Amino acid sequence: QVQLVESGGGLVQPGGSLRLSCAASGSIFSIHDMGWYRQAPGKQREIVADITSGGSTKYPDSVKGRFTISRDNAKNTVYLQMNSLKPEDTAVYFCYAEIMEIEYWGQGTQVTVSS
Repeated sequence: QVQLVESGGGLVQPGGSLRLSCAASGSIFSIHDMGWYRQAPGKQREIVADITSGGSTKYPDSVKGRFTISRDNAKNTVYLQMNSLKPEDTAVYFCYAEIMEIEYWGQGTQVTVSS
């Protein structure tokens, strides 16, 4: 059994920063891709960052230059540093990890950007 536990969400003013963390635990041999999706009310789920086990990263244009994903393979943990936050970044953020071709998900953490 694999569990992903996220932390670091909250309320922040526009222009502010937050750092999300997601730790994977359980029966893990190796993790391939890790990353983050977000889901806002009434909107489609959107991937915001992906990182391979080798450290290659991908971002959509909506967050490029503002969000940075990183991972600590020894700790099975992925991070998302979010800077210059905008109200449109408000969403529930979910982390995921691909292990043995199965994708596991965290429970989600709320990020609200508002003055």
